[in-house]
Amino acid sequence: MTAFAAFLRKELLETFRTWRIWVVPGILLFMAVASPVLASLTPKLMESIAAQQPGLTIQVPPPTYVDAYAQWVKNLSQLILWVVIIAAGGIVSAEHRSGTAILVLTKPLSRSAFILARALSSAVLLVVATAVAAAVCYAATLILYPGAPLGPLARVSGVWLATALTFTFAMVLFSSLVEAQAGAAGLGLVLLAVLYGTALWRPLAQYGPGGLLDAFGGILAGRAVALGWPLASAAALSILCVAGAIVRYARREL
Repeated sequence: MTAFAAFLRKELLETFRTWRIWVVPGILLFMAVASPVLASLTPKLMESIAAQQPGLTIQVPPPTYVDAYAQWVKNLSQLILWVVIIAAGGIVSAEHRSGTAILVLTKPLSRSAFILARALSSAVLLVVATAVAAAVCYAATLILYPGAPLGPLARVSGVWLATALTFTFAMVLFSSLVEAQAGAAGLGLVLLAVLYGTALWRPLAQYGPGGLLDAFGGILAGRAVALGWPLASAAALSILCVAGAIVRYARREL
């Protein structure tokens, strides 16, 4: 077994045996169940609010599976994406501060392999957690709305996963640049704000990774959404971030 494979195996085992398994995966699973339930309860909540205000009438159409999926997307693109960024703030620097990096890098493990293993283990965790959470969300939606199609949920979850992976790889770079986890997370949130801003400008939304953040509504509405360029640019950004982290870490003192 190569040093890279051994370290990657260690990272994956550590992920599933420590607190990491309860952060992003735990929140994803909670929101997977809560999103359809909250969508089904919204009309009753609105009626309850209206009943407490004399003369106020609120008419809410009966909820459908689209409302459940929309609530799921809202939680993904807002709360959970923030959690992904903040949790990944120490993806590199935490190992450096704890001294683990020094121990493994004095073995036959290159610095580039160290960065790649950290990035890949985080990506595997995110992919598995998203797939499981999307399946749970679909099951909960089927219980409340029998006959709900899987396609729209699978597409929006896949687009969000591509977005979250891009931010995970960006955090590999930020965490290699900034020692403090909060500082790296702050850079990630700045990047999120920038991509939301580019999504408002059509040319950038059409060709840049910010277009992924703008695609959810169109997918749920059943419109044709061109994702080729946004996905390609997100992949290019991810590669550049990991490559930048490798270059930066190669010059860093342990």
